[in-house]
Amino acid sequence: MIKNILKLFQSETPSALNTDDTQIALAALMVRLAKTDGEYALIEMTMIDRVLLKRFDLSDEAAQELRKSAEELESNAPDTVRFTRVIKETVIYEERAGVIEALWSIVLADGNHDDEEHGLMRLVANLLGVNDRDSAFARQRAQKQI
Repeated sequence: MIKNILKLFQSETPSALNTDDTQIALAALMVRLAKTDGEYALIEMTMIDRVLLKRFDLSDEAAQELRKSAEELESNAPDTVRFTRVIKETVIYEERAGVIEALWSIVLADGNHDDEEHGLMRLVANLLGVNDRDSAFARQRAQKQI
């Protein structure tokens, strides 16, 4: 399964995308953000599960399985752009601020956020076409939920 997903993310001309592609791309992006500071803490894993559960209406077990698949995908994926491309192609602009909010919740989950995490968030927001103002508002909403 992971090999098929990797082929999708490594292809320059992706085939038709679906909801499953969006889910794994967002989950892998969350994992990448959580690992950016050099620590992948249990609190971050738990937050990823919580966000996936809520955002995609998954069971606890399905959210954990999606995160585990995303961990494997993230460790084998060459760059972040491939994840954001899938999300940008499958999520309408009006809902991308919610994606940014979900990502900020992962960055903020462990109480430590450094320049590398902020830099990656700026890059991701830019790649998703979300401006700095909307990203800042998404961050504020994420902070209120933590």
